[in-house]
Amino acid sequence: MRVVLQRVTRAAVRVTGDAVAEIGRGLVLLVGVGAGDARHEPDLLAHKVFHLRVFEDGEGKMNLALSDVGGEVLVVPQFTLYGDIRKGRRPSWVAAAPPELAAERVEELAAALERLGARVSRGVFGEHMEVELVNDGPVTLTLDAAELPGGGAG
Repeated sequence: MRVVLQRVTRAAVRVTGDAVAEIGRGLVLLVGVGAGDARHEPDLLAHKVFHLRVFEDGEGKMNLALSDVGGEVLVVPQFTLYGDIRKGRRPSWVAAAPPELAAERVEELAAALERLGARVSRGVFGEHMEVELVNDGPVTLTLDAAELPGGGAG
């Protein structure tokens, strides 16, 4: 699984013009699921994201985690994170998980974050979404579960 994490002051998702999810201060997670991702990766990523110290303390240093600031999370499925653009001019989606599996894993990540105590909102899998966010900092990080300790096949 891959995640593009953005620290935000606010974010929202709209589908066909209707707001389906909104958060205040927190994190937006753009989540891609690969065809060969291990079953434990949603829990691994949830733990990493929940405890990641990307919020500033009183001295302006990134020393605080999501729970320290009472932040929220917006989980947005994004299969294009597994797009391969090495050949030709059109991305290949061969490395992306099939939609049924990807939807299940994205939901497992959201649920794992909730079990840790995060307030989680969700985008809508398989829909054309408009994602609006105000990146705070800006702070943008990429996480690949296969590169984390304990990640990869298993």
